[in-house]
Amino acid sequence: MTTTEAADAAASEAAARAGVGIRELAELPDLAAACALFDEIWQPGPEGSALHAELLRALTKAGSYASGAYDSATGELVGACAGFFGPPAQASLHSHIAGVLPAAARRAVGFALKVHQRAWCLRHGVRTVHWTFDPLIRRNAYFNLVKLGAQPAEYLPNFYGAMSDSINRSVETDRMLVRWDLLSDRAAAASAGRPEPASAAAELARGAVTALGSGADGWPQAGPFAMPAAGSSPPAARTVLVAIPADIEGMRQADPRCAAAWRTALREALMPLLERGATVTGFDRDGWYVVSLDAQEVNW
Repeated sequence: MTTTEAADAAASEAAARAGVGIRELAELPDLAAACALFDEIWQPGPEGSALHAELLRALTKAGSYASGAYDSATGELVGACAGFFGPPAQASLHSHIAGVLPAAARRAVGFALKVHQRAWCLRHGVRTVHWTFDPLIRRNAYFNLVKLGAQPAEYLPNFYGAMSDSINRSVETDRMLVRWDLLSDRAAAASAGRPEPASAAAELARGAVTALGSGADGWPQAGPFAMPAAGSSPPAARTVLVAIPADIEGMRQADPRCAAAWRTALREALMPLLERGATVTGFDRDGWYVVSLDAQEVNW
């Protein structure tokens, strides 16, 4: 079986397990339905829709990606995903938006959409996919880094600026840019349902040091790891752990000051590591980014 055939098989299996049929979208009524689905999920404010049908129509006509997940029993559209091509020389796709209706949550519909996207990309000569996510949302970090096998590439502070939709309203829009190497063993295994979660406990036993943890009161707490000044000797630790809270979305409603403190603390802990060339190698289900300092590109 070729790589493309294996990707198509993984996509079919993921869709079947989720109880959906996934197909590319090109006709205007289907694209409009996808945009309406995105609006139902994000509930945009005065700035308007998350994505307009006429723009999505132009993107798909130009060859970009859009797909819809339809419930196998009812035929209802329950999820959608859209992306556009990056620089031609990079053979990459930027996956701009993906969403699943709450009624279809916990069925792995989002996973099925992404695995379909991977298969589509491989059939169209695309080798990498990039997208952004809020690095404070634990379930999204686990989904992107473990369930899909993508890897963080860059920390982007307040990337989208102020947004007025119901999900992002009143918070700074820090994002993590991830790179999904579609031909990597990690991505192939994850797409086939064999993810590789990290273990913070095992890393600590091997000598990892905490850069950011959570205090007993739920507020962020700096760990013993400190970033060396530029040009100084590299640290003794080769692995650093960076924590995020269990439910930042609930915290933003219940304790916005604490949530804002987490945003600042994560930015100050993780962004300098990535800027120096450190690599996020995994994510622990209990909310730890595992960061390796062993890469030759690390600049101390």
